Amino acid sequence: MARTYQLSAEMRSFVNQSALFHAADDSLVAMRAAYSALCRHFTAPLPDGVQLEDHVLPVDGRHIPLRLYRPATTSPSAGWPCVLYLHGGGWILGDLDSYAVIAAPLALACAAAVLVVDYRLAPEHVFPAAFDDCLALWDRLRVDGLQLGINTTRVVVAGDSAGGNLAAALCLAVRGRAGPALCGQVLIYPVLAAVPTEPAASEHADAPLFGRHDMAYCLAQYAPDPATHADPRLAPLAAASLQGLPPAFIAVAEYDPLRDDGLCYARRLQRSGVATECYLAHGLLHGCLRFWQQGCQTARMYRALVVAMRRMLADHSSD
Repeated sequence: MARTYQLSAEMRSFVNQSALFHAADDSLVAMRAAYSALCRHFTAPLPDGVQLEDHVLPVDGRHIPLRLYRPATTSPSAGWPCVLYLHGGGWILGDLDSYAVIAAPLALACAAAVLVVDYRLAPEHVFPAAFDDCLALWDRLRVDGLQLGINTTRVVVAGDSAGGNLAAALCLAVRGRAGPALCGQVLIYPVLAAVPTEPAASEHADAPLFGRHDMAYCLAQYAPDPATHADPRLAPLAAASLQGLPPAFIAVAEYDPLRDDGLCYARRLQRSGVATECYLAHGLLHGCLRFWQQGCQTARMYRALVVAMRRMLADHSSD
């Protein structure tokens, strides 16, 4: 029997507005069109004082589209500190426009450049294509970041949902490398296992807007081969060790089948000696951060991650 949720007025409004954007049919084309319309609905105009630039970065014979938000002021001589933002959408949805409501205001809030990555989507490009794009981009940024006005010694990687998955996997992949290192990871209701962690996976299997069946569908598109499901590039919780990772801020929503992925990862990071802050957003739903400009609960969540990003970037200001 499906659970009945006693949602706040804020979450009811978020659900009701989101529900306006139904896919016309079950095709991926229709799903992407509906998702784009939903994202546009929640997107505000570009904040005053923020400059937007689109770039295309050639990497390994392909081209990765990027969007750079930065304060519309003179760049620091060493380049802007940077938030590398990896968008959500279940590895199958989303583009450079989808997360402007989250990414653009970070430029002023963090006094930083915010670089959004248009990684390849499934099912056209299955695992590890999205991860490979993020890793290749980071490798290029470490060498050529200043060409984009970025100080590569002061980069925090952030992402929500599938983007949080990619952010966590990237941190695992690059730890211990010589040269510039990521100085923090901000994971927002991240996917961290191929099978969502219990008990939240069962308790909130039918949560509004995003349930366990949605997660299973997205995973099947991105990683159709079960042999890949224990690969830490797909399932960071499967990593044998989490030692040596950058400081972490993990935000999870109470009514989310992925909630315990984040809580479990936070506990493992803390046991591994990684400075970790975990933010449990009581009464909130998966995907709710795009509502932060319309609600108090989601605004608190947004402010908490901004504080974490600013702290991570400031801790490396003398590098």
